[in-house]
Formats: sequence, structure tokens, C-alpha cells
Amino acid sequence: MSLEVLDMEEKDFPLVLEMEQICFKDPWNLEALKYECFDNPYSHQIVLKSIDDELNETLVGFCIYWVTFDSATICQIAVHPSFRRKGLGSYLLKEMLDECYAKRAEFVTLEVRKSNLSAIEFYKHNGFETVTTKPHYYNDGEDAYYMLRRVDIVL
Repeated sequence: MSLEVLDMEEKDFPLVLEMEQICFKDPWNLEALKYECFDNPYSHQIVLKSIDDELNETLVGFCIYWVTFDSATICQIAVHPSFRRKGLGSYLLKEMLDECYAKRAEFVTLEVRKSNLSAIEFYKHNGFETVTTKPHYYNDGEDAYYMLRRVDIVL
């Protein structure tokens, strides 16, 4: 098995949307995904695929992020539950950070549900620090932690 990080293509949309449903309380819909991929000039989208010996591809994860001036924001990052706890999320995040570095971003930020303890631990493990809490950030009223890390930190 080998791993490959590629630009997201329209053919990836069905699996990305399926993963959205599995991984997020407020999953994006097709219109939101199309907007990010085709209309938002700041948006970048990558997918992580596993390729087996017969060259079959499996979508393992994806990341959608914005780069504006000297900072980047992770909008969505997910690894399919079947592939978690294997370092693939960190691999995908590192690839995204490398792209941000190449685009001259200095910081990466994100919001994460206060109740999403596994995601918070993942981000802390990957160099993010909690900056503040955003009260009632999500549609259901849950607070979010606003987290940040420098792009040039090597873990």
C-alpha cells in the first residue's frame, strides 16, 4: 500500500460527502463543496488516497483549507474512521502544512467543537494551541476552541 496526496477532483465529491456525513455533526452539502472547489479563490482542497498493489485507489481522508495573506484556516479535515489511529491524519496535516509553507502562510488556525476531545488531542499532538473559546459557535449552540500553530514548526 502506498499513499498519495492529490488535489481534490469532482470525481472525489461523492466519497468526500459520504465522509462528511460520517465524521461531522454539521456536514457540508454538495453546494458548499462545489463553492469551495470552484468559486472560492482562497480555498484549497486535497485528498489522501491509499493505493494497493493492484493500483486500486481508496479515499482515506481530505482537507479543505483557505490561505489568505500570511495565514491559513483549516475548514474541514477528516480521515475515514476505518483508517484512524494509523498516523494518516498527521500525514495529511503535514502535507497541508507543507503547502501552506510554500504559499508563505505563517500561521494555521481552526475551530473545533469543545466536545470533540479526540480531535483536540490530535491538534495538540500536531502543535496547535488553544487561543480562545468562541461561545455558541456551532448551529446547535456548542462552543468552539479556536486553535493556532505556526507553519514553520517541525514536529
